[in-house]
Amino acid sequence: MTFLGLDIGTSSVKALLIDAAQRTLAAGSASLDVSRPHPLWSEQAPEDWWQATLDAVAQVRAAAPDAWRALAGIGLSGQMHGATLLDDAGRVLRPAILWNDGRSFAECAELHRLVPDLTARAGNIAMPGFTAPKLLWVRHHEPAVFAATRSVLLPKDYVRYRLTGARVSDMSDASGTLWLDVGRRAWDDTLLAATGLTRAHMPALVEGSDASATLSAELATGWGVARVAVAGGGGDNAASAVGIGAVRPGEGFLSLGTSGVVFAVTDRFVAAPERTLHAFCHAVPGRWHGMSVILSAAASLSWLADLLGQGEAIGDLLARVTAWAAVPGQRAEAPVFLPYLAGERTPHNDAAASGLFAGLRSGHGAEALAYAVLEGVAFALADGYDVLRSAGAPLDHCMLVGGGARSAFWGQMLADVLGLRLALPEGAETGAALGAARLAILAAGAGSEAAVCVPPPVRESFVPDPAMAALYAPRLARFRALYPAERAARRSG
Repeated sequence: MTFLGLDIGTSSVKALLIDAAQRTLAAGSASLDVSRPHPLWSEQAPEDWWQATLDAVAQVRAAAPDAWRALAGIGLSGQMHGATLLDDAGRVLRPAILWNDGRSFAECAELHRLVPDLTARAGNIAMPGFTAPKLLWVRHHEPAVFAATRSVLLPKDYVRYRLTGARVSDMSDASGTLWLDVGRRAWDDTLLAATGLTRAHMPALVEGSDASATLSAELATGWGVARVAVAGGGGDNAASAVGIGAVRPGEGFLSLGTSGVVFAVTDRFVAAPERTLHAFCHAVPGRWHGMSVILSAAASLSWLADLLGQGEAIGDLLARVTAWAAVPGQRAEAPVFLPYLAGERTPHNDAAASGLFAGLRSGHGAEALAYAVLEGVAFALADGYDVLRSAGAPLDHCMLVGGGARSAFWGQMLADVLGLRLALPEGAETGAALGAARLAILAAGAGSEAAVCVPPPVRESFVPDPAMAALYAPRLARFRALYPAERAARRSG
């Protein structure tokens, strides 16, 4: 038996075919474009997701034809929050409004006025990234489209619709709509009514590891496979957690990508909306996750490297920083960096927050600036992890993933600043497509969660050093004083 994971991302669709032992047999990908017709807008054509899915699957079929014919399950992962609107015949009414679309700020404020206990119901505050404010925007600005809307699907769930004809979502992805009672894992009628919708507009809900529907007879015949089960799947971060085996309470991951994420699994619903903690269901039954997000993690380093003319040689810059930091006294004299180059999410929820260097001197060179950027990102992630712990979602085990995880110096810094043991997985970087394929194994009944959702081998571990934590403590205090000062200066001017 073989299993297919499909990840419907923002920049590409990825397909991964694995066997029952989770060995990679074939992979494919097809790129996607984002349309930005107006300031703050971010849209994609759902048909593009489908054509990219067909292209990625065709690559897998061509690379492993015999393994493909043994397909026993399909799992789905995808970008969250996107609003895909269908009419009563299942036709797409307008381009999908994506997770990073920022047009619906006014509608977020309106939702809080319409539903005073919104945060208690949804476990999250209203932000333009969520799906509900997008629908309220459509209701106000495109009333004919809104009136014709009969179904609202998330991106991966539209692909499921094309695969199976069924309108279904999973708990983790549905958590990002602002229509779900995340604690009860059910649609909330009051939240739906605030946007002029009812449960009839919503897809059915299943757990990510359950079978949601069956591949259509037409596709099964065309692809030369059986009518295989399609798993509920998961939102991208939840599926990524399944891919690295983070499914038990106290497990999680720290992602050093363009943005930074600290993800913690819990066995109960935990929330801290006032501090911008994302509180979502996990992609496996009976578990939830808390997630803190900073908007500029590795992106901050890339920004500085480009300014320094080191954009193509970040590895060399990091090596120089490592040597520079080994000189006694250097770290304590470095500037302090606030990495809010794109605003900030957790814990401030301030889109207007800005980055800055504090304590710059003429003697500071490229190494000092780069060190400050690495440290500032670590401090921002520490703020997010503090929110998780305060909400009741501490971590016992944490994988370190993402492009920034390639730096051992940064990995050790993060362990020291967060006081958290970090493990760098062995081999190729795991992703949401693997998590989706694992959910396909579970949905097909081909393995237990304990046997399927295992962590990868660890290449390197970073253990917190109390002495280094003491060195960072006064600098962390300086870091935490900068944002209130920056905000006050911004508002006074």
